[in-house]
Amino acid sequence: MRRVFVVLAGLLFLAILVQFYFAAVGAFDRPQDDDSFALHSVTGMMIIPLLSILTAVAAALARAPGRLIGMSLAPLGLVVVQVLIIVVGNVITGGSDEDTGPAGLFVLGLHAVNALFVMGAAGAVLRRARAFAAEKSTVDTPQPTVSPAA
Repeated sequence: MRRVFVVLAGLLFLAILVQFYFAAVGAFDRPQDDDSFALHSVTGMMIIPLLSILTAVAAALARAPGRLIGMSLAPLGLVVVQVLIIVVGNVITGGSDEDTGPAGLFVLGLHAVNALFVMGAAGAVLRRARAFAAEKSTVDTPQPTVSPAA
């Protein structure tokens, strides 16, 4: 089960990397329309949360420490923050496509900063999952027994 945990943590990290790519695709799409960020939206609203939950379940089934199980849910929590940033930014701008304004830009720019935290959290989970899996292999390795001299 520890391998499954590592694989899911790796897929979570990869999905976040792909999410950055999809954000760039949406930003550079011309002409920009409602579909420009479709792949970014689907990945961020469905794939990353699902992988975060599955990673946490795998961590629990692998009997990882509680802190690591909780850490596996951090990308999901940070995705919720991503949505809140967009909602607050849109409220500040009044939903206008014409004029964002400095306050709206400041808040909406936090979306990119928080995305770095999402990636950092997923990277930490992957790193710790790999260490946790490696720990298992050293624990299960039989140690040579020394018989007392007769």
